[in-house]
Amino acid sequence: MKPILLDFSATWCGPCRMQKPILEELEKKYGDKVEFKVIDVDENQEMASKYGIHAVPTLIIQKDGTEVKRFMGVTQGSVLASELDKLL
Repeated sequence: MKPILLDFSATWCGPCRMQKPILEELEKKYGDKVEFKVIDVDENQEMASKYGIHAVPTLIIQKDGTEVKRFMGVTQGSVLASELDKLL
């Protein structure tokens, strides 16, 4: 199973807007090796609650359905790439 990067964000969140182009670059880099999912916390409160999301943006990297790493706040692409590379 390929790693999944969950991006918990909101449309009104400034830092989330800063995170978006970073994630778009990673999507281009990894193509179909990593699944990227954007979850709007306002539209998916149940899921945000299930994952214990208290601040946005929060990024969660999962492998085989298990949380491997969690980042809160704007996270650099190089940091995320290094974590994803460990899982590929």
